[in-house]
Amino acid sequence: MAHLLLSAAHKSSGKTTLCIGICAELQYRGIKVQPFKKGPDYIDPMWLSQAASCPCHNLDFYTQSHAELRENFAQHLTNSDIAIIEGNKGLYDGLALDGSNSNAALAKLLKAPVILVIDVQGITRGIAPLLLGYQAFDSEVQIEGVIFNKVGGTRHEQKLRQVVKHYTDFQVLGAVQCNKDLNIVERHLGLIPSNESTAPQQQIAIIRKQIAAQVDIELLQALASTAQTIATASKSVPILDTSLPIKRLRIGIAMDAAFGFYYLGDLQAMEAYGAELLPFSPIQDQALPDVDGLFIGGGFPETHMEVLEANIAIRNAIANFIEAGKPVYAECGGLMYLTNSITWKNKTCAMVGTIAANTIMYERPQGKGYVRLQETANCPWSTKDTVSQVLAGHEFHYSRLENLPSNLTFAFTVLRGDGIDGTHDGIVYKNLLAGFAHFRDVRGHHWTRRFLEHVRGCVPT
Repeated sequence: MAHLLLSAAHKSSGKTTLCIGICAELQYRGIKVQPFKKGPDYIDPMWLSQAASCPCHNLDFYTQSHAELRENFAQHLTNSDIAIIEGNKGLYDGLALDGSNSNAALAKLLKAPVILVIDVQGITRGIAPLLLGYQAFDSEVQIEGVIFNKVGGTRHEQKLRQVVKHYTDFQVLGAVQCNKDLNIVERHLGLIPSNESTAPQQQIAIIRKQIAAQVDIELLQALASTAQTIATASKSVPILDTSLPIKRLRIGIAMDAAFGFYYLGDLQAMEAYGAELLPFSPIQDQALPDVDGLFIGGGFPETHMEVLEANIAIRNAIANFIEAGKPVYAECGGLMYLTNSITWKNKTCAMVGTIAANTIMYERPQGKGYVRLQETANCPWSTKDTVSQVLAGHEFHYSRLENLPSNLTFAFTVLRGDGIDGTHDGIVYKNLLAGFAHFRDVRGHHWTRRFLEHVRGCVPT
């Protein structure tokens, strides 16, 4: 199956915008394109999903084994013509000194040809040693070409092409000129999510036309077609424990401009385990749907805190739901929404108030990166087999909970990361679990199944 990986020399090189444009143009031509994003990310996949008209999936060394990465990748390619993988950070960047979790490592694992996106602002002849160095650093990485980004004009492009042709064997797939129309507004966590953009399809269409005019899409497809076949083992499918009483569960999912950080695979797993997912909006809805449990994911409640505060009816409904002992899981933005208030830019707005703390937004991250959490017996989903197990996840928040009471109960001990107070994460109150960590349903941690089993146990027989 044709596939390739777009990476860069460093982050903020514009590869997300290029990936959006490439996916949109392929889809516009009637080609079934499957987008992927390396690493833990919600925002870029939202844009890529809309551009490709196909859900984007994440590939993450930290939470997935090599076998699972290969199998998931191959599985999602079944009904597609081509896969476009967007890297994160630079080609050789990653946690490990040996590069074993870098974009380059993913390219080798998936036998993916690599296209480098280079921000060429202020570069002419220097492009040659940069490209040659990347090529020589790891000869097993199949770097096939380069796309110049943020080119300063026709003369700049000509110089770059001449240098690359003279000194290297790289193919130039395109030269994208500096253009404000290619900019997606950024905020503290990165790009503005597409679920908040007032006209995401209009913006994607503009990007598509610009990229189609400046990138050789036919050459890109040809290079992608040189990718080797990926050998995989048989797929291991999670199966419901049929010893449990089978009962259709209804789970309310907070989905609107304030809450939209969900992994598609997690929602699909919930449905596979017998859940009916019912979206609701904490911004607009006046009441909760008739559900057995709630999942309030991450997002940007701080940018919508005034309308969230104004919707007193839904805040009270959620508070009453929790007080009644009904099961709720909240991640990051969901945690913030359940506190007494959010303070941002010198303004404070009231939130649900179930968690006796105040959320304060800061200018710098208060927690960022991968986390490792050790489960305690306080976790409402715990069993004798899961207590003390170590769970992998990630966090990225500019917020901190302050004025915390001293008698809080926590589900996790933080081994790596920041969590709620540097030592703990996962506030437990009745059947609520709320923390800063984001989990992902993967082979080593089927959290959705555990949550649903907990919900099932809370439902009266």
